[in-house]
Amino acid sequence: MKKATAFVKNIIHLGLFILIITMVSCSKDEPTTTDPTTTPTPTPTPTPSTFAGPTYPDNYTVNASWGNRLQWNLANVHDPSVEKSGEYYYMYQTDASYGNAHEGNGHFFYRRSKDLINWEFMGAAMTQAPAWVKDSLNNKRARMNPALPAITNPSYGFWAPCVRKVGNVYRMYYSIVVTNPIVGTDTNTSWTERAFIGLAETSDLASNNWTDKGMVVCSEPDGAKSYVRNGGNDWGAYFKFNAIDPSFIETPEGEQYLVYGSWHSGIAAVKLNPTTGKPYQLKTIDDYGVRIAGRGNVNTNRWQALEGPEIIYNPDTQYYYLFLAYDELSVAYNTRVARSKSILGPYVTISGQSVTTGAETWPIVTHPYAFNNHTGWVGFAHCAVFQDPTSKQWYYASQARLPEGVAGIAVSNAVMMGHVREIEWTPDGWPVVAPERYAGVPKTSITEANIIGTWEFITMNYQYKTMQKAVTVYMTADKKVSGGVTGTWAYDSSTKILTFNGNKCIVKDAWDWEASTRKVTLTFTGLNSGGQSLWGKKSN
Repeated sequence: MKKATAFVKNIIHLGLFILIITMVSCSKDEPTTTDPTTTPTPTPTPTPSTFAGPTYPDNYTVNASWGNRLQWNLANVHDPSVEKSGEYYYMYQTDASYGNAHEGNGHFFYRRSKDLINWEFMGAAMTQAPAWVKDSLNNKRARMNPALPAITNPSYGFWAPCVRKVGNVYRMYYSIVVTNPIVGTDTNTSWTERAFIGLAETSDLASNNWTDKGMVVCSEPDGAKSYVRNGGNDWGAYFKFNAIDPSFIETPEGEQYLVYGSWHSGIAAVKLNPTTGKPYQLKTIDDYGVRIAGRGNVNTNRWQALEGPEIIYNPDTQYYYLFLAYDELSVAYNTRVARSKSILGPYVTISGQSVTTGAETWPIVTHPYAFNNHTGWVGFAHCAVFQDPTSKQWYYASQARLPEGVAGIAVSNAVMMGHVREIEWTPDGWPVVAPERYAGVPKTSITEANIIGTWEFITMNYQYKTMQKAVTVYMTADKKVSGGVTGTWAYDSSTKILTFNGNKCIVKDAWDWEASTRKVTLTFTGLNSGGQSLWGKKSN
């Protein structure tokens, strides 16, 4: 619930941030579990002797203060959006940091990188909330029935910007939420005020000179629910679509859409005027968009645990892909994906069910997990999906948090590290994400002999707030799999496809971030027929 509603997100952020704050594509079911029976003779993974991978720590608390911001690299990343301009990738984000180190220093912080590994913190893209936010808020309050008094000093949250190049300009669609209760002072008896999505433009990301263009959409009531809450357990959602978490897409035909929403009534898509970057009109509630994804009974459920939509079009598969963040953000957060041949859906799961009408979204792309010798990562969602314009490689970026209660780290769950990972595509056109973060490891000729050895294996089962922990498996020269799972394996070195218990998978060189001394290794990733991601990492 990161952006569940202005009310819930405020509570979460205050609760967490005030205290501080490869590779395989698969297509069959997961194997059975047994005890290890055979220990293989490991074949060393080829290690380029001149490669020096990233060494920056996952626990950055010693450098979390504002004075150390130039050492942050990917520390304190939350809800990233990534766009390339010139030789740099630029990453923008929600206002968030361990210990609220960012407070008083502007909004929508950004950083840049030439290699997606080493990131330079650049500061804020916005100094203060634009005046139109307060004006629009109070104009709407004055027109309510009954009319409500103006809020003189609104309390703001700055969340989840989306930056895209459109023609010759860069647009930033950003979220500003007003966290005051609609009436009174008790958020248990009144919903918090509306959220706004605004638009700013620049011709050059390096300049950081943005021209604000005003409101795009806001959270708008449809009359179905009252702003009066029947206590803290009333999740009726006064507003229809929650105007946060914008994502922008231009179709191959040149149509432009804003996809947005969080919890309230699901995810909306609204068509934009290409000239203005805004909807053609906002006269009725229908002008705010149509639902393209929901969770559960979308006709009656106004409190749906999904948010953070990110939408892309892959011309190789000719599908639109809608990535969604599921569940609350501190631990349970996980990433799902659905796809459609049409921008407005229906978006369907790996089994063909309609997410647009409320089916549970599968595949799972990421989930709380832990490889051996590491605390693991939770709160792993709300992604940016982007493509290198030269290599055409797709990437996934999001925050991930350390688990709760890690010894020696105060409020460890507020430690948020940015993760950038490569995306591969299964033969049937689904995205899968690398088990290890991107580190620029050189590609090598991976042979069948390199597969023999000890591996850590994770099946991304969905379990609310529970990490999926690695089991040890052995792949031996007799093509058997033993240990935490059993079965068989085969490998095609020409395609780098590993068939693991019948699943066709892609193997890649990777960086072992969990090793006591980080090193080059091999990983694989993929999907079983149920849509669960399968991750493997070679230990030796």
